[in-house]
Amino acid sequence: MMWLLILSFATSAILTGLVIRYQHLHNHVSGDHDFDGPQKFHTAITPRIGGVSILMGIAITTLYQWIVNPTLGTLLVLILFASLPVFIAGIAEDLTKRVGVKMRLLAGFIAGLLFLWLFDITSMRFGFGALDVWLNHSLFVVLFLAFGVTGLSNAYNIIDGFNGLASMVAIITCLAIAYVAFKVSDPLVLHLAFILIGAIAGFFLWNYPRGLIFLGDGGAYLIGFVIAALSIALVARNPSVSPWFAIMVNAYPIFETLFTIWRRSVHQGKNPGLPDGAHFHSLIYRRIMRWAHPGDQSYWANAKTSPYLWVLSSLGVIPALLWWNSTPALMASAAVFVILYNLTYRQIVTFRTPNWLGRPPQK
Repeated sequence: MMWLLILSFATSAILTGLVIRYQHLHNHVSGDHDFDGPQKFHTAITPRIGGVSILMGIAITTLYQWIVNPTLGTLLVLILFASLPVFIAGIAEDLTKRVGVKMRLLAGFIAGLLFLWLFDITSMRFGFGALDVWLNHSLFVVLFLAFGVTGLSNAYNIIDGFNGLASMVAIITCLAIAYVAFKVSDPLVLHLAFILIGAIAGFFLWNYPRGLIFLGDGGAYLIGFVIAALSIALVARNPSVSPWFAIMVNAYPIFETLFTIWRRSVHQGKNPGLPDGAHFHSLIYRRIMRWAHPGDQSYWANAKTSPYLWVLSSLGVIPALLWWNSTPALMASAAVFVILYNLTYRQIVTFRTPNWLGRPPQK
């Protein structure tokens, strides 16, 4: 298992280093030249194709696994194959800046349907007892799960706002998924979780804290898709795992996305697909880091924002680890997470940041 992590890490780290070393050859195409967007905090042209290195880390390690264990390797290849539509759409946006949100969401939906078809997932428990019998019709389940894959793929793109933010959240999530996969003896989920951890860590080495390269849409969508596939497969293949584990282990990106849609469309009356600067991570930066480091435009002010969100993500992951086989406990944990998120967001946005977050002095 460790060899898989080491191989994916080394591949991703080396390729990412090469992308950075020779960025002068491709920055005119791959570089992020936009310094004025509502979620832009970098001050130099930076390549945003980190997803390519992560994909290659997964692909090369999957090929190795296929050679040493063809049965397991074939399943890993199928998941990687299913991810291609959403990755291609994301990387195309990174290179051309012309692939709209709707096209990327459609690609995510197609990737989700492809994954469900390849693994013959047509039923799923939702944790609602007798209601599951009514809900568990093949067409409903397939559409719902494909929509969920699409949503989580896009969610990782939404939270990818600061150096190391989305990538470390993904690593924390994969560690939790790997732990439960080990507990229930699911080699497919366990192996792929370790491969993904290694590939993301190889990128993280260069992305955090200095932001020498960005994840980009391709990387964010790829990570979100694979984690969604892991979450669904773990629940579908193991009856002892609560379906709410898949929700709680991804609580932060899921709720950030749902809250963003509500905030933009209902509260602000805007197109939910348009970017803005009111995400949780943006508020942490503006309300806390700018106060703590006034006038600091270096990468450290950016990098110090991410750990706040790593902690927020862990507030969902820890209950998922503790009660992965208890639906009632995870439902209660989900309710607590939603309440805590809303209260904290409201306090920050109204300039009443809680003391435990490092509240600026009150006038």
